[in-house]
Amino acid sequence: MDRKIKISGLNIIAAIAGIAFAMVFALNSGAQKMPADFDSLEPANKPIVIQGNTLSAICDTSLIQYQTTRKLKVIVTGYSSTPDQTDSDPYITASGSYVRQGIVAANFLPFGTKVRFPEVYGDKVFVVEDRMHPRKRYQVDIWFPSREQALNFGAKILDLEIIQQN
Repeated sequence: MDRKIKISGLNIIAAIAGIAFAMVFALNSGAQKMPADFDSLEPANKPIVIQGNTLSAICDTSLIQYQTTRKLKVIVTGYSSTPDQTDSDPYITASGSYVRQGIVAANFLPFGTKVRFPEVYGDKVFVVEDRMHPRKRYQVDIWFPSREQALNFGAKILDLEIIQQN
């Protein structure tokens, strides 16, 4: 009896996956490559990309609007994925994600908090996904791909904007 339930459940999942694939294929038929004027297209007219088993709609992140909820002056430094600057697994953040551009470490903000440094990076949005040594209270560390880039950034006192998506 359990076997019939599992098989019928698999059949339902397969049918849903087939319908979803057919819909995406119908939406994406004829859009084999991106048009030359891709950047000027409205978001609704941008193609859906199918890569392996991943579906993703291409969207223009510049259309996302954020509202500043709080401003603070903080010390901002840079760090890279080297064992002497991190723990024994330098490519994994304290929140469990892989390091990448746009990651910052901060002890006074919860994971997932979105922040900006308008004086240096304009509207670029960073996300808190890492932590620093506990003695660093109101300091933020920006992740850089290399030690040289982190050292070149140095230490700055900057306005930090805590933001939320509208």
